[in-house]
Amino acid sequence: MASFSKTSSKAGSGVGGGGWAKAKHSTGGGGTILEKIANIELEMARTQKNKATATHLGSLKAKLCQLRRQLLEPDSKAGGGKQPGFEVQKMGDARVGLVGFPSVGKSSLLTALTGVESEAAAYEFTTLTCIPGVIHYNDVRIQLLDLPGIIVGAASGRGRGRQVIATAKSCDIILMVLDPTKEDTQKDLLTKELEAIGIRLNRRPPDVTVTKCKGGGLKFNATTPLTHLDKDVCQSVLNQYKIYNADVIVREDCTVDELIDVLEGNRKYCKCLYVYNKIDMLSIHQVEELARQPYSVVISVNKNLNMDGLLERVWQELDLKRVYTKKKGMFPDFTDPMVMTAQRGDKTATVENAVGMLHKSLLDDFKAAMVWGASVRSSPQVCGLKHELVDEDVMQIIKMTPAEKARRAHGKKTGTTLAGTGMVDPKAATRERAPLKT
Repeated sequence: MASFSKTSSKAGSGVGGGGWAKAKHSTGGGGTILEKIANIELEMARTQKNKATATHLGSLKAKLCQLRRQLLEPDSKAGGGKQPGFEVQKMGDARVGLVGFPSVGKSSLLTALTGVESEAAAYEFTTLTCIPGVIHYNDVRIQLLDLPGIIVGAASGRGRGRQVIATAKSCDIILMVLDPTKEDTQKDLLTKELEAIGIRLNRRPPDVTVTKCKGGGLKFNATTPLTHLDKDVCQSVLNQYKIYNADVIVREDCTVDELIDVLEGNRKYCKCLYVYNKIDMLSIHQVEELARQPYSVVISVNKNLNMDGLLERVWQELDLKRVYTKKKGMFPDFTDPMVMTAQRGDKTATVENAVGMLHKSLLDDFKAAMVWGASVRSSPQVCGLKHELVDEDVMQIIKMTPAEKARRAHGKKTGTTLAGTGMVDPKAATRERAPLKT
């Protein structure tokens, strides 16, 4: 018969209260944040995954996510704050970050693409800070950041890992530089470190809506069959966030981790290209196998192989839209385009966003826009603010006249309002209501 007394040697192995107290201590209790994270990961590893334990695992995952957030963003009262990144001014129309383990060729790739001399040597950790450069491609300036090498445990702060990943969070696309001559676990290890700090690679936000309510408990609705989530698991996760009354709508088959991402609300969904360098040391068969993997690009900086293909692939993934402006009676200015980045703002390339990029005061005088290009059926075409622009469109803004601005301010002239005011003229209104004489 098992003993759960405080004095039994079989009970808790150093934790007072026996086996139950040890299990409780492993998912909470005292100790540092890193110790609590290690205890919860141990508890999750030794828990069988089935329907009976799904609620318990969901609660553990939510608590683990909260502890990781506290690790990355310490309490301001304790003298902490958000983890700062490297002080690099954001410039250009898009930002690309080079992420990878030490000595995979990031500095050499930066020099080959931008011409900026970044120190490269045969030993690891040559780059100790962030080195910026600018790529000029298709009349667009793309900022390229050479970040220091990441080591295992970077999300916990090892090797300035938090600064590196915090800077990677500000990038529009990430280039994960890999060495195919080394072990195949590089991609998985780097992805795990980026996932731990809240960066989701090549994924889109889950279609889940959580609305807090003042009462009524949990209302759980799903528009599609669910295989990883149910009402009990959802309620267990919400309870960890002190949410007891909410309306949850799930429109896709999501997992518990994706539900936690929605509740956290600070996840970065970023595109990533896996760049395999040093392919000149591989056979043709190995290079072809790597090139056929999704989101993969094979290059060789030393032999200058497929560098143009890398730039073209980055251009495609960034999905930048160049919009040229035109004045009335003049040719368009094709030398200085407005560049609309899909990863910034509200992620739409509408006429409204394009006019706002020129100057926000133009929106007050905006009447219509004449658009030439592939986004319209006939060139030119008069479009409104919600029209979607595509790459290399030409746009001319039509402003309102003073009379049209006054009409917009005071409403349409109907004869029932006093001149210059919004007040209704009772005589005019009476004349309109009077019946016609026959």
